[in-house]
Amino acid sequence: MRPSRPQPHTIAGAYAMDALDERDRARFERHLARCQECGQEIIGLREATARLAAAAARRPAAAVKERLLAETACTRQLPPVTTTADGHPARHGVTGPAGSRGRPDRRWLREPRLVPALALAGIFFIAIAAVWLTGNARESPLAREAPHSQAIAAVLTAPDATVISALVRTGGTATVVMSPRERMLVFAADGLRALPASRCYELWLLSRGSDRPAGLLPMPRHGMTGPVTAPGVEPGDRLGLTVEPVTGSRHPTSVMIMIITL
Repeated sequence: MRPSRPQPHTIAGAYAMDALDERDRARFERHLARCQECGQEIIGLREATARLAAAAARRPAAAVKERLLAETACTRQLPPVTTTADGHPARHGVTGPAGSRGRPDRRWLREPRLVPALALAGIFFIAIAAVWLTGNARESPLAREAPHSQAIAAVLTAPDATVISALVRTGGTATVVMSPRERMLVFAADGLRALPASRCYELWLLSRGSDRPAGLLPMPRHGMTGPVTAPGVEPGDRLGLTVEPVTGSRHPTSVMIMIITL
């Protein structure tokens, strides 16, 4: 079964950062022409992205560079497109070791990669961070958020990081990146239902019949909320989401509207 294509409003962040292919870009622009809400979101994302680009550049960690180079070395590149005598594109076989010309290297068939999913998750979290930065620029200098940003980067670049997405029962989509090595997850959501000022969304880590608070979600901006980090995560834990009083609760007081097994 082929995976369903994302809804247009869920790829606004990728569009703002020019991360869509031509087909999805054209599809989103058709949607944008009749969606005022997405138009305002794009304006905010581009302004915030420009602010991020103007921030002081930092050299990435050596581990990030090494991982990127390692993935480049073992990720097969597509052959150049050539044409036949009648002008049609030629079909290329996959060249493997000597003596197996035209036969695909089965290594590529049995080793699924998480890198594309992590790349998309990275774009999603950058978009949310950009929206958050726009709304908090006067309240929090960028440098003050460095530890939070470093924690997010540690999870996204961890070699064992995995991405999980789930629908929220009351509306919206949640995305989690989890690293067992870092014992931490990063949570963000898009399209959550707006709440009254007296209520908030709260995350919970559920394990062995117990529950513990994992953080309050900031008020959604342009439909996006997060990223929020939660430490002390173990494989097999579950992540829950409820609606609580704005100050949070020690234990859930309402039904779970999302549960993800980590």
